[in-house]
Amino acid sequence: MCSRLRHALGVQLLVAIFFVAITASPARAIPTFDEVRADFKPSDTVLLSREGEVLQRLRTDPTVRRGQWVPLADISPALRQALVLSEDKRFFEHSGVDWRAASAAAWGNLWNQRTRGASTITMQLAGLLDGDWRQGPGGRTVVQKLGQTVAAQVLDRRWRKDQILEAYLNLVPFRSELVGIDALSRTLFGKAAHGLDDREAAVAAALVRAPNARPALVAQRACGVLRDMQRGGGDGGARIDCDALDLFTTAALQRRAFDASEGVAPHFARHLLRQRFGKDAAVPERVQSTLRAPLQRFAVQTLQQHLRELRGRNVEDGAVLVLDNATGAVLAWVGSSGQLSQASEVDGVLALRQPGSTLKPFLYGQAIEQRRLTAASLVDDSPAHIATAGGLYIPQNYDRQFKGWVSVRTALAASLNVPAVRTLVMVTPDAFHRQLGAVGLPLRESGDYFGYSLALGSPEVPLLHLTNAFRTLANGGRLSPVALAAPVQGRAPAFTAALDPRAAFIVGDILSDGNARARTFGTDSVLATRFWTAVKTGTSKDMRDNWAVGWSERYTVGVWVGNASGAAMHDVSGTSGAAPIWAAVMGFLHAREPSRAPKAPAGLLQAGVRFGPGPVAGGQPGAAPDPRPPLEAARSEWFLQGTQQALFAIDSIAEKAYPLRAEGQKSFKKSPTQVVDAPSGPARITAPAPGTIIALDPDIPPARQRLQFTATGDGLLWRMDGKPLGRGPRVAWLPWPGRHVVQITNAQGQVLDEIRIEVRGGGVAAGSVAPPIRAAAH
Repeated sequence: MCSRLRHALGVQLLVAIFFVAITASPARAIPTFDEVRADFKPSDTVLLSREGEVLQRLRTDPTVRRGQWVPLADISPALRQALVLSEDKRFFEHSGVDWRAASAAAWGNLWNQRTRGASTITMQLAGLLDGDWRQGPGGRTVVQKLGQTVAAQVLDRRWRKDQILEAYLNLVPFRSELVGIDALSRTLFGKAAHGLDDREAAVAAALVRAPNARPALVAQRACGVLRDMQRGGGDGGARIDCDALDLFTTAALQRRAFDASEGVAPHFARHLLRQRFGKDAAVPERVQSTLRAPLQRFAVQTLQQHLRELRGRNVEDGAVLVLDNATGAVLAWVGSSGQLSQASEVDGVLALRQPGSTLKPFLYGQAIEQRRLTAASLVDDSPAHIATAGGLYIPQNYDRQFKGWVSVRTALAASLNVPAVRTLVMVTPDAFHRQLGAVGLPLRESGDYFGYSLALGSPEVPLLHLTNAFRTLANGGRLSPVALAAPVQGRAPAFTAALDPRAAFIVGDILSDGNARARTFGTDSVLATRFWTAVKTGTSKDMRDNWAVGWSERYTVGVWVGNASGAAMHDVSGTSGAAPIWAAVMGFLHAREPSRAPKAPAGLLQAGVRFGPGPVAGGQPGAAPDPRPPLEAARSEWFLQGTQQALFAIDSIAEKAYPLRAEGQKSFKKSPTQVVDAPSGPARITAPAPGTIIALDPDIPPARQRLQFTATGDGLLWRMDGKPLGRGPRVAWLPWPGRHVVQITNAQGQVLDEIRIEVRGGGVAAGSVAPPIRAAAH
């Protein structure tokens, strides 16, 4: 037996000498502690604010789960003790290799006895640092074992013991995808590594030996580690409840407390990383952003607080975006209401939604730029029946009331729908479609696809593009991209002209005018700030989307409120939905910062204007003034040079005041839906057109879907399907499904004119009916 033993030991010694010579050179290539620390990459990326504050942690490596590198001083003493007792009891005594344990293991192998492995913490770390020494599915080969032994001794000479233990705890695989103590402690125990107690430390140490073992086996080993810890602490008599530890271990191994994302800017973080690094590129551990940390937190809190107040109105989602006017930098990006939402992963800043009346500023800006209208031009807010290829388009106002003749200033500030549609008739949908693209709102469909509903916000746009389009108005009609990261020092954003700066100024002046918006919003609206701001609200059909977008001297703020599912809100208007959030964010931005009104660009002039009826300028001396009150109070108004005039009136007053009038400046006379001073002639029905097809909207109460009939002539009587309907030049009728004959007669019953129309209910095949009677809200 002694001969056999000497022979075996001699063979092993020769093999060892041979392979030590082979493996000595690779072992010398072991990196330093600082190099290992610098090469460590967490599986998460940390988003920093412009101030350097952590705003969001986002997982970017799906293959492994690593937390942050944890210094040894921040690791629980209980865990350090448990790990040494479990894996390497003489760690602080040996020089990288525990020869006593190695001899015992060799002797046991010789006699086919099962012994504890001789691999030290230092040797395991060597295997983690160099894949050549890493254990494979069939265990380590002799070459790997010898190489690992040499590498461990080199490692022990070059590194301190505390560095070896720190690196090991941060690099060792624990369970499944979990690597390092930070990922383990946060996932299984929901706490940082410095807070682990004896029981948790014992479970963590047991997982090092068998990372993917069954919970019962892990608990059994953890119980043994815990006994060793108590004996080492002088408490050897304490009784350990291994059954309770088994239950604790089973529960811990099922827990996943380490969320993939954590912070106040998850949607912005994902968007920024996609834009800057793409899908497959390596993402750095820390990424600097343009966000302001205090502003981001305030925007999140304000959105959630306001939505809680609206909880009973079926609204759970919202989004907030704040841009810097000068640079386009994103200062706040809140894509969701978080826990209040059932679709918190949907980014409301990027989601496509109907913008409602928030498109009107660009429409009126285009009409002013083209000198079709001025801010004082009169437009008719009255029932309009616009013939289209599919039938009549009948726009309605938010309150389903009409204001009559109003100025463009009032029409835009009070968000009246019918004047906007009449203006689009003048500008044309295709031209307005091009204008929207110029300000950064490209639409997938053509202008003809949307038709006249384009004026009321029927397409879908994201809050990001809409807010930046309003920033274009804040910058005098100049467009530049949004910036997600800090710009290069000294490099200004590249602006392109999108709208005449004079028209942009006038639109901003209108949207900042509290008196002009009083007809719809009142004089004490939440939109009225203590400092200069210009703002526009919007609500899409059936209150599915509610918006407030506006700007101050330095900032543009956009807010959307609604439901990611598309469900309608209940009784949420422009001033109760998004506007309070917009006002709160603006107030936060200007708590210590003033906002002054912009200076008028060259080519604009300000002149006093009056509105008829009233004394006619240039009339006969001594002529009596018109007893009717003026349409609007006299005021000072802004004009593009060459479009100014002192009086804006309609009908005969405008005729007398301006014999050589320019159409489109005194009053809106170009719309085919408007009849002004109709010439005398035979009585006829002027609206609707013959053959009109009308579709009833199931979302609008039937009593509110009245169709207006108009005609020219005197002493008219109306008949519907042979039955009396009304008298006079205009009557309203509650539509009823079917084909109908409408007639006007004189007092003797003689038929003067006749048309045939059809009314259809819901559920008719698409493309065969006219657009339903719709009302886009303000």
